[in-house]
Amino acid sequence: MTIESVDAITRHPLYAELVSKRKRFGWTLTFLMMLFYYGFILIVAFKKEWLAQPLYEGAITTVGIPVGLAVIISAFALTGIYVYRANGEFDDLTKAIREDLQ
Repeated sequence: MTIESVDAITRHPLYAELVSKRKRFGWTLTFLMMLFYYGFILIVAFKKEWLAQPLYEGAITTVGIPVGLAVIISAFALTGIYVYRANGEFDDLTKAIREDLQ
């Protein structure tokens, strides 16, 4: 790849759109994951008795188990959402840029 081709790519209007959309989307998902994770950690730190209570009267499983599983599942879900969009919209923009510059 030459300097000229890199300059042509970075000046392409779809490239700016791609970078902007990908960055905004990545930060949104990062914020959501941090919210879930640190929210869980803050609950563990300051309200652990809430997590330690049983799901229902007589249950062995506590509230903390499904909440912890939800944090893990949310990480998988957010990753899946990113991959879905990256393989669709972001790849389409990349393909359009590549076709315009050939």
